[in-house]
Amino acid sequence: MTGYVGPIEKQTLDNGYFRQVLFTGEHLQLVVMCLQGGEEIGNEIHGDVDQFFRIEEGEAKFVFSGAEEHVVGDGDAVVVPAGTWHNVINTSATERLRLYTIYTPPNHPDGTVHKTKAEADAAEHDH
Repeated sequence: MTGYVGPIEKQTLDNGYFRQVLFTGEHLQLVVMCLQGGEEIGNEIHGDVDQFFRIEEGEAKFVFSGAEEHVVGDGDAVVVPAGTWHNVINTSATERLRLYTIYTPPNHPDGTVHKTKAEADAAEHDH
């Protein structure tokens, strides 16, 4: 496929996997994510990757550099510049957080699917 064309909101809301890469290009990558109640991505930094997030369902707390916090919900967007420590936390103990993210440049191998956070953590450890 030349690019991505699709119902991103529906694909995001239908996704139950922690991470699923939908498209990888030379300069960007589109990924849908689902965090279970209370789950978080974990504090991370991408030295040369800017990241865009769009929340489609639920509420998230974004923490930047361990101190700056923002609570966002359905319809909100967040941009994390390269070189910024960040974490995304599902604020609900029971409801899922569904979002999509765009990495520039790509950050995961094309076609990556991590069904759970544990699977994602294991893959990160192996690479």
